[in-house]
Amino acid sequence: MYDIIIIGAGTAGIAAYQEAIKYTQNILIVNDGAWDTTCARVGCMPSKVLISIANRMHNILHADELSLHVDAQIDTQNVMTHVRQLRDRFTAATLKQVAQWPEQHKLSGKAVFTAKDCILVNGQTYQAKSFIIAVGSSPTVNSEWKNELQEKLITSDQIFELDTLPKSIAVVGSGVIALELAQAMHRLGVQTDVFARSRKVGVLSSSHLQTLAQEQLSKELNIHFEVLPERVKRKAHGLELSYVKQGKLHSLEAEYMLVATGRQSLLSHLHLEKIDPSFQDPKKLPIDLQTKQLAELPIFVVGDAHTNTPIQHEAAHEGRGAVYSCLHYPNIESLKTLTPLGIVFSSPQMAVVGKSQKQLNDQKTAFVTGIVDYSRQGRAIVLGENNGAAEIYVDKQSRKILGAELFVSAAEHLAHLLAWMIDEEVTIDDALNKPFYHPTLEEGLRTALKHARRQLNSLSSNPAD
Repeated sequence: MYDIIIIGAGTAGIAAYQEAIKYTQNILIVNDGAWDTTCARVGCMPSKVLISIANRMHNILHADELSLHVDAQIDTQNVMTHVRQLRDRFTAATLKQVAQWPEQHKLSGKAVFTAKDCILVNGQTYQAKSFIIAVGSSPTVNSEWKNELQEKLITSDQIFELDTLPKSIAVVGSGVIALELAQAMHRLGVQTDVFARSRKVGVLSSSHLQTLAQEQLSKELNIHFEVLPERVKRKAHGLELSYVKQGKLHSLEAEYMLVATGRQSLLSHLHLEKIDPSFQDPKKLPIDLQTKQLAELPIFVVGDAHTNTPIQHEAAHEGRGAVYSCLHYPNIESLKTLTPLGIVFSSPQMAVVGKSQKQLNDQKTAFVTGIVDYSRQGRAIVLGENNGAAEIYVDKQSRKILGAELFVSAAEHLAHLLAWMIDEEVTIDDALNKPFYHPTLEEGLRTALKHARRQLNSLSSNPAD
């Protein structure tokens, strides 16, 4: 009997193994498929390569906005080759690491549960005192569309395997993956149409920032809000889709359809109902959101196998933390200890840090909102990136920073500063006593903080309010 069996060798599973090996050699990690991570192979890393290329091309073509004249011919023929070369570099690093693990600790195959302490892999039973489930997720796909379009329907799992950039693409979805890839494709000269179920883009819950994002992104992208394809049809060199917009039937031809409407957990492959018949539906599993424990069992589900925030650093954190709970069961610890931090690499970028505006409203928290308009922010104007705004949410009583939402250039950097402030339970007064160099984008945060402080000071001088 093993001390721990880890199922899945993605980000969370690898992090769990690396932590567990510090305390026990009586361990097994089972994996079905490639021994690398979604992030490195088909997720955050190759997508950021594509986005970086696209943004560099966009800056060259729009150099006139900074009074520069550029006469350039840009050849995009090798873009996808470059993406794959860097992708393979990242995956090779992970595979090299895994190759150094003892062979007796690794098992390739599909695991299914036969009891609460037993799994079956390749026809053989393996028993453990505890389990860490890190099987991950896969893109959601409309099966009827896939049957009709075959290889012309792609997801984020296939897009980086294209030999060259397509001439045209229809993107279904307006979330993180859809938005990032659609904008990158558009900036690389691909005719891109985006079909969005709602009017929401990205992750922003603030109605003010959502409106800004919709308006700004619509200037660049052809987004069909509240419109989805009604019918799809395979053609000789691509596909044709039909959709209804403003009461009229339209058709569109494209080389590929990219479906980015979310991901679904792979928990259903484990036959958890063999543990308990009530575990039939993966969406209704009794998994504690803080400890990630399944019911009262020594089984912990980590990473994007069961989460609303499939984020790489959180998956790794949960994988490592679950090891303690496994080895000290029934004494377990919370795995959700990091300040929430989510970033969308669109242009401008989006970020949600700590608690979102919606979460604070739903919790009926008394807070004020400090706002900065980056269209008038000095450094942003100098950079020619003066778009968007940022909001910082501050508790009325404690004056602590609770969260923020951003739609600005370099949100990836500003969001980290705010996350660290929230993590340290910094008050607005503490934050404003920190240095803000001039001229920087960070000064915009000071503007938002000062706006929030004025509101708080007004409330304290008018207690009736």
